[in-house]
Amino acid sequence: MKKTLVILALAMISFANAQKGTYLVSGNMSFWSNKDSSQGSESKDRNFNFSPKVGYQFKDNWTVGVETGFSSSKNEYTYLENASNNQERITKNFSAGAFVRYSKSLSQTFLLYADLGAGYKNSKETYTYLLYPENNSKTTFDGIYASFAPGLFLNIKNNFGLNFGIGGLSYSNTKSDQYNRSNSNFYFNFGQSFNIGISKNF
Repeated sequence: MKKTLVILALAMISFANAQKGTYLVSGNMSFWSNKDSSQGSESKDRNFNFSPKVGYQFKDNWTVGVETGFSSSKNEYTYLENASNNQERITKNFSAGAFVRYSKSLSQTFLLYADLGAGYKNSKETYTYLLYPENNSKTTFDGIYASFAPGLFLNIKNNFGLNFGIGGLSYSNTKSDQYNRSNSNFYFNFGQSFNIGISKNF
């Protein structure tokens, strides 16, 4: 039975200015932990993500800038009856690229925005076998990514408010020269994920 131990999301914490000639600093941070138990086996997952952005609003409604991202996940698999299969997998991802944001004020209370980003991505996968360290392996992937993410800003008071995200689109294509492997991923999660954060315009 699947049991979620910890879910913590601090998403899209940002400081922005909605006027021409100003700067945008924003970030996305999240952490979650999960545990699955079944007869004879158990798995534990822990994930962390942090994605900051820095941009310049060169024109009303338009911002361009740079973005980076770091994520780390740790997966532990334990087999009660066959300990030789016990293993641990650690995956680390890094990305760096550029983004463009379009924002549109609906009123003094609501503002819509959408971010389009693209750039370089690096991933490292490490497998550790607790009883057979000679089978341990490490693979590095390099490639590109692209993403599209809309959001809504709710102004509560004095340009301080909340950001709401409802998913988006993302694509990545990476390759490894070590084992002639490649990973191609496409995610479409409009309406399937939700995050909330804080924002301050100044």
